[in-house]
Amino acid sequence: MKSRVNFRKKRSDYVLSIVIFALVLFGLIMIYSVSKYYSLQVTNGITDKYWLSRQVLFVILGLITWTIFQAIDYRVWEKYSKYMLYVTIGLLLLPIFVGFSEGNTAQRWIGLGTASFQPAEMAKITLIIYLASWFSKKKDSEIDSLTIPFFIVMIVISLIMLVQKDLGTLTVMLGIAAAMFFMSGVSLQNIAFGGGIGALLVYLAIKLEPYRLERLTAFINPNSDASGAGYHIRNALIAVGSGGLFGLGFGQSRQKYLYLPEAHTDSIFAIISEELGFFRSALFVLIFGFVALRGYKIAKNAPDKFSSLMAIGITTWFFWQAFINIGAMLSILPLTGIPLPFISYGGSSLLFLMAATGILVNISKEA
Repeated sequence: MKSRVNFRKKRSDYVLSIVIFALVLFGLIMIYSVSKYYSLQVTNGITDKYWLSRQVLFVILGLITWTIFQAIDYRVWEKYSKYMLYVTIGLLLLPIFVGFSEGNTAQRWIGLGTASFQPAEMAKITLIIYLASWFSKKKDSEIDSLTIPFFIVMIVISLIMLVQKDLGTLTVMLGIAAAMFFMSGVSLQNIAFGGGIGALLVYLAIKLEPYRLERLTAFINPNSDASGAGYHIRNALIAVGSGGLFGLGFGQSRQKYLYLPEAHTDSIFAIISEELGFFRSALFVLIFGFVALRGYKIAKNAPDKFSSLMAIGITTWFFWQAFINIGAMLSILPLTGIPLPFISYGGSSLLFLMAATGILVNISKEA
């Protein structure tokens, strides 16, 4: 009987893994549907699978990454958390000096031959590991003493992200950090103080870059600049509205024919709604809710504070980023330009999401 109990304790959350893999597979299907016409444009009519073939490679690398990370004892990350943060800050600074720009002049990428790497995706997971290690070393009565050092770290990271003009990723990271800080046992007074700091950072972000104010204006009234700042959200809403209750059918989207910007990356949920309709896209949203419930259950049953906080950070990352992306496509949040987790095209995003999933699954073995 004893050996049977031990076996059950070491069993990972296979349900969570299956759901995550299903999301990744669904992402491949939708990327193919969304990007066929765009692939023909990029390759001068040679193939309609250009973006799909690249994403398949990323998925294979992601599965390898998941396999490695779910096999590594989560306690290892605590030992190297400080050095990981230092390396991450260095990598975040690199695009500012040696990176290359996108169409909106945002310097977020490091060129690697024909590929590219976005350090901000790595920053999410290393920040989670660092904060979990930092907070877990303090007793509940001592957490408030970390308030000022915690805000200094977050302000440094925030300033780097603002220089990179990546407000979307910064919003995700601030949400993750806030959730972990709250669950570490900090007082409500310091939480309110943190909220004020966050509001100040958002205000500075808008003041530093006028295009963010234009996006905010377009969010409030998409018709105020229909061919400019409001173009993206108007076409996203057209896609969502065109889908109705049951959708136009798989592959039948009209907005993917270069009407909707970033259709295979940040805007893919709008195409999902257009092709599959309200009921099936609502089910898709509920799946993210299920992933969140599963992740927070792992955090609740985790064997120590470090693993619990790490599980909270990873789960918040998945859910919060999905909420921001979907909320922007439904015009209940301003556009920020972040991918839909596990679904959108992108190698850096998928690799680190799969690494984080592997860590979460490893924690579940002990939960």
